[in-house]
Amino acid sequence: MERDVANPLRQDSAPLYEALERYRGDRIVPFDVPGHKQGRGTPELTEFLGARCLSVDVNSMKPLDNLSHPTSVIRDAERLAAEAFGAGDAFFMIGGTTSAVQAMIMSVCKSGDSIIIPRNVHKSAINALILCGVRPVYVDPGIHSGLGISLGMNPGDVDEAIRSNPDAKAVFINNPTYYGVCPDLAHMVKSAHAAGMAALVDEAHGTHFYFGDDMPASAMSVGADMSSISTHKTGGSLTQSSLLLMSGDRVAPDYVRTIINLTQTTSASYLLMSSLDIARRALATRGRETFHRVCELAEYARSEINGIGGYYAFSREIMNGRDCADFDITKLSIHTLDIGLAGVEVYDILRDDYGIQIEFGDMGNLLAIISVGDTHYNIERLVSSLSEIKRLKGKEGIELWDHEYVPPVVRISPREAFYADSRPVPLVSSEGEISSEFVMCYPPGIPILAPGELVTRDALDYVLYAKSKGSLVMGPRDMTLENINVVK
Repeated sequence: MERDVANPLRQDSAPLYEALERYRGDRIVPFDVPGHKQGRGTPELTEFLGARCLSVDVNSMKPLDNLSHPTSVIRDAERLAAEAFGAGDAFFMIGGTTSAVQAMIMSVCKSGDSIIIPRNVHKSAINALILCGVRPVYVDPGIHSGLGISLGMNPGDVDEAIRSNPDAKAVFINNPTYYGVCPDLAHMVKSAHAAGMAALVDEAHGTHFYFGDDMPASAMSVGADMSSISTHKTGGSLTQSSLLLMSGDRVAPDYVRTIINLTQTTSASYLLMSSLDIARRALATRGRETFHRVCELAEYARSEINGIGGYYAFSREIMNGRDCADFDITKLSIHTLDIGLAGVEVYDILRDDYGIQIEFGDMGNLLAIISVGDTHYNIERLVSSLSEIKRLKGKEGIELWDHEYVPPVVRISPREAFYADSRPVPLVSSEGEISSEFVMCYPPGIPILAPGELVTRDALDYVLYAKSKGSLVMGPRDMTLENINVVK
């Protein structure tokens, strides 16, 4: 984005937020959408969300710019975001990081192209492959044998995939994973560029990498071409608001805007966009002190939980220089199997019995997100609850599932399977069939089965076990998960 040197922007300003405040002060009489007309038409909604909120839930207009073709305050807000994150360009995304991930892939790949991608990606990436007909070259992540969790891609495996698939258009990288594991990002970006491929990074959980001290490397800092940022996860904006960052000249920003506009709504929420503007200002002006405090809280919580015994709140000690080159210490990932309970069981007990909502629980682990909104009191409450759960409900000698990643067996492409003629079969007898739909636990939304993959015994056992432990298993058309659709 070209900078206006005559009117430099300042990181302590918030152009879109300030424009909305001016709009509110102008007492405009609305004869446009939305139909609630600044909340007056839906008093129950105004009572629930507040009059100030509803007064700026407005439609695009000249003073407030237009996200599909920004030329004033939204353009300026995006420029400030690009500068704050060290990017060449930034795009406000109001369809969540799902839309940013899909825009990245669709900007560099066309139907029939291939992309090198870790299999433990969020479903949004595989959905993009279905939408645009791109062939995945999957790289299995590393596995931590003690924790049973998937790690990042091994740099050597990525290099081999690049050598074996020289026509691939891009390398797609998770940074970090849901558990906080970071790969050797700089190596993979360098390898992709040396082969003439784009480097695309899913940093849904890495907003703070750009502002904290002693953090893992961020995508923009090592020269990646594009990165998707869930600003709402750890950056303080409203849910569903995200950023798409770009650097370099491999893809033209105007083309990326065109790709975004293929699927992004033309009725962009000013509540979401202004929250990005306000959150960016906060990150740029006080992000370092904010995340210094967050890291202190997370490390304190980790120490206290490990002091209970039985639980293992892991951290940088699992780094190995390969598929776990760094670790995000703000991720409070906790292994639970040694107290005889699956992670999802502890998740349910915390919510139902102690009023504590954890980000997710899988077969062996919990993840608690630590952010600027947390306090020492909240941490102490979590620690004491975990201690009591171990004392009251812990078990010994229980056979539990000890790994969360099941290597896939790909038979046909995701797009081919998704659009193929299919038939429902009972899930319990689906072994050996080719799935035409996703099956995943949510969160984290990483498919156990994706379209085009063989229903193996391991995959089937994992799905049934997860279901029996109370995980939210989703994806199939059959909401009861009694049946799964398979390719005819």
